[in-house]
Amino acid sequence: MAKESHIARRAPTAVQLRAFAAVAEYRHFRDAAAAIGMSQPALSGAVAALEDVLDAQLVERTTRKVIITPLGERVAVHARGVLAGLHALTDEVEAARRPFTGPLHLGVIPTVAPYLLPVVLKLARDHYPDLELHVHEERTPRLLDGLGSGRLDVLLLALPGGPGMVDIPLYDEDFVLVTPPDHPLAGRTDVPRDVLLDLEVLLLEEGHCLRDQALDLCREVPGGTRAAGLPTLVQLVAGGLGVTLLPATALDVETGRSPQLAVTRFRDPAPGRRIGLTHRPASARTPEYHRLAAALREALRPLPVRMVSP
Repeated sequence: MAKESHIARRAPTAVQLRAFAAVAEYRHFRDAAAAIGMSQPALSGAVAALEDVLDAQLVERTTRKVIITPLGERVAVHARGVLAGLHALTDEVEAARRPFTGPLHLGVIPTVAPYLLPVVLKLARDHYPDLELHVHEERTPRLLDGLGSGRLDVLLLALPGGPGMVDIPLYDEDFVLVTPPDHPLAGRTDVPRDVLLDLEVLLLEEGHCLRDQALDLCREVPGGTRAAGLPTLVQLVAGGLGVTLLPATALDVETGRSPQLAVTRFRDPAPGRRIGLTHRPASARTPEYHRLAAALREALRPLPVRMVSP
C-alpha cells in the first residue's frame, strides 16, 4: 500500500503534461509558453518537474535550440493522449450540465433511417444547434452491442430494445402488404393477417429486426430469396417474385419507385411494430433523451403512425 501511495503522489499533473507537450510541438520554450498562455519560467519549471516526477531526461537544453530525447518523444505521444482524454472528459461533463450540447452518437436501424432521419436531422438543426449529432445506421444486434460498450449513446429502433436497457416509446405503425398489381389481394383494405400463412413473403437478410417481426407473422420458408434492404425487396416484388411487408412510414418512399406495385392493408388489429429510443439506464443524459423523445413525437405527427405516450 505504501508503494501505491508513493506512485500516486509522484504522478504527473495535467499542467506538467501540457507544458511538455507544447515544448515537444514547438521545440522552443518561448514559443511553447506563448502558445499555451504560460510564462516561460513557469513552463520551464513545469517541464523540469515532469522530468523529476518521471526520473528521466525528456529535453536536452542548449543555448540555441531544444532537443527532445528519444524517451521524450514517446512520452510526448502519451502526454497528448492523456490531454485529449481530459478534454473529452470535460466536454462530456459540460454536455451533461447543458443539455443538447457536444457529441451525441445516435444508432438507427436501416428500416427506420431513410424515412425518419430527415425529420430527426431537421429537428436537431433547428432546435439543438450546439448538438454534434453523429448517426450510425446499423442492424439491431450491432447497435445493441455499440450501446452496451459505450460506442453509441442512444438508439432509434423497434422496441423492445436490449435486456437491461431503458426504452422510451415514440409511436406504433402498421405493416402493409406490397404485391404486384395483378395479385389477387392487390388493393384490398380488409385482409386478415393469417393470409400471410399462404403467401411467399420475401424477407430481409438475417440481422434485420423487421425480418424477425415478419417471421412472427408468417411461416418461414427454408432458402428462398433474401434482400439486404427494403428498396431491393420492393423491386423483387415488382419483378413478380412474391410479396413483402413494409412499415407504413416506408410506403410512400419505396412504392413510389416503381409503378409495378400495389398496396394491401390488413383489417384491425393490423400487424405492426413500436418504434422508440433505447439508452443505458445509468446514462447521465437520461433527461435529455426524454426531452428529445417528446420533441420527436411532435415532429413525427405528419407520418402515418400513432403516437405513444411515455
